[in-house]
Amino acid sequence: MSTPEALDRLLQERQADRLPSVAAAVVRKGETMWSNAVGIANYDEGREATPGTQYRIGSITKTFTATAIMQLRDAGALDLDDRLGQHVEGIADGSPTIRRMLAHVSGLQREVGEMFVDGTSPTEDDLEVAFALDPAQAHHYSNLAFGLLGRVVAAKSGLPYTDYVDEKIIRPLGLARTTWRSQEPKAQGYLVDEYARTVWVEPETDLGGVAAMGQLWSTVEDLAVWATFLARGADGVLDTKTIDEMWFPQVMYYPDDWVLAWGLGLMLHNLNGTIFGGHGGAMAGHLAGVFVHRKTQIGAAALTNSGTRGNMELFAISLAEKAMDLWPEPIDPWRPEADPPADVRALLGRWWSEGNEFVFWWERGALQAKVVGTPPGRGETTFERDGDGWRASVGRERGERLRVDGDRLIWSGYAFTRAQEPFKA
Repeated sequence: MSTPEALDRLLQERQADRLPSVAAAVVRKGETMWSNAVGIANYDEGREATPGTQYRIGSITKTFTATAIMQLRDAGALDLDDRLGQHVEGIADGSPTIRRMLAHVSGLQREVGEMFVDGTSPTEDDLEVAFALDPAQAHHYSNLAFGLLGRVVAAKSGLPYTDYVDEKIIRPLGLARTTWRSQEPKAQGYLVDEYARTVWVEPETDLGGVAAMGQLWSTVEDLAVWATFLARGADGVLDTKTIDEMWFPQVMYYPDDWVLAWGLGLMLHNLNGTIFGGHGGAMAGHLAGVFVHRKTQIGAAALTNSGTRGNMELFAISLAEKAMDLWPEPIDPWRPEADPPADVRALLGRWWSEGNEFVFWWERGALQAKVVGTPPGRGETTFERDGDGWRASVGRERGERLRVDGDRLIWSGYAFTRAQEPFKA
């Protein structure tokens, strides 16, 4: 089966499971490798869906809100460990921290009042801090938290939240079909009757003053660009170092099982040891998902105009997983390194510390180390020069210094010797 046919088949199977339409795209290192759509965008008009059809993306909006917060942090306007009340007037100093709000461990209640019960569109003035749990007790998803983060963006930027995201994120990335109000061609949202196999037309809910939690519309083509951004950042929007922070797990959804974690505004799915970061979305008549594998920069977006049964999160991940099989990373041929500096040669080889054996080597112009016997890609460290010594820049003990002390190495407070030795008495 050829590459497009393999992905087309997955798309057809997903739509055939009682979804009006499904659109999807796969991206690899910034290049859209495949996109397609199957089904009907609007039954009344008889219009078929295409990859350029706009769908509601719901809570994927939260990744835009998180990006805005990180931009303001990088600009020095706030700190992630500041309390909400430091930046939004009328909120007590005991309010949750911005970091906890981004990771859904603030304890704030899930929704803004009962807006999804009575169908109202709240204003910013309707946002009140209300807790369901004590802070940092457990993961507790909160739309209210992200509505309040939208207020932080507005307060610290001096712009309405939506204007800020348009100016600082959407336009710089060229997301021309990502908008706060629907634009044609768009998909009509439906609810599929589970037993009669008919469909109801769903309304286009306006989130009003809480747009930051889920107002955006987009296409799979735009979301392919967004997936690449979530993997590596973009000049003038967020740098790679800040993206790395967003990917760092803050809380496990299931404390006893590493299945799903949350970073700073990102969902982190663990699929058989492979981590996909992104977000899902759900609004009346629409389900959405965009996820990317950061190392390969292979990601996928999936959208449907059904409010039930779609699970576009896992479908997007399954497309990305398939794409990783179809477009595997090239295997670089080995080539000998240039001679390392003389002071590096003295560090190379095997060392012992705490009863463990380490190996130090020189590769691609950098000093490397790992515990002997650990699987490839695990427990490795890259060092960079730091004055008269070294500092771990990537991997194990990142940030800790390494220095030479006679015939020993001292790294992160431990001695490394050429032969195995007990601790000093």
